[in-house]
Amino acid sequence: MAITAALVKELRESTGVGMMDAKKALVENDGDMEAAQDWLRTKGLAKAAKKAGRTAAEGLVAVTVAGGKGVAVEVNSETDFVAKNAEFQDMVSGIATAALTVSDVDALNDADMGGKTVAGTITDKIATIGENMSLRRMATVEGENVVTYVHNAVTDGMGKIGVLVAMNGGDEAFGRQVAMHIAAANPQALNEASLDQALVEKERQVLTDQARESGKPENIIENMIKGRMKKYLAEVTLLGQDFVINPDLTVEAAAKEAGAEIIGYVRMEVGEGIEKEEVDFAAEVAAAVQG
Repeated sequence: MAITAALVKELRESTGVGMMDAKKALVENDGDMEAAQDWLRTKGLAKAAKKAGRTAAEGLVAVTVAGGKGVAVEVNSETDFVAKNAEFQDMVSGIATAALTVSDVDALNDADMGGKTVAGTITDKIATIGENMSLRRMATVEGENVVTYVHNAVTDGMGKIGVLVAMNGGDEAFGRQVAMHIAAANPQALNEASLDQALVEKERQVLTDQARESGKPENIIENMIKGRMKKYLAEVTLLGQDFVINPDLTVEAAAKEAGAEIIGYVRMEVGEGIEKEEVDFAAEVAAAVQG
């Protein structure tokens, strides 16, 4: 029986497994949907898939560099306890290394990791460790020099906040200072041109409305808006921010003094934007006891 995309989709939706596992199950069972579901249960994959409905908002960010390319990956787990597990950390480290060879998360999920795909490796760990896990995202930068920094690292190259800084020129010591600044100051973009222009215009409109409420003449209002926008851009762009190492300089001015041009950065923090389920402790313990 031909294994169609529709069959794969149907099996994925009914079991929650990944595309590669669904396809393999159908191939192994000549397209028989019921047999494929049993095959997945036998392999422990369907059990792992059941856990996939649970919120995974903890985990680790890992950063690594090779040949002028830096990557950051976020792999989530349900609890911080698992994030401290050496087995989980080894897996995350392997995923980060695999990320150096690909350009996006879809390709990373399909990338080889010791004879299995990354997605397959994660599924196996879900079955053995007993928590939902997921590869959430990856990001890359490239430059003459790429420097990493991990805030509150739990082990080498991974923790809750990972930063990459790509520069032309400069040295590792300066790059690390910039990376630490990024971890602390959390800029929204490298420079004004890199900002979401819709957000810039929204901020401009808010500041305009505020200025007009002052009742001052139009020419003064225009100057007020210019001044406030300049302050806003300095606060949210990396190059415009006051350098935490030397607040008398902007990051851009500090880079110039260091003979560096900062051309890109990544700041990745575990769980950003994920809504965590609020579960009281007693209910959590009861759920754990029940399995």
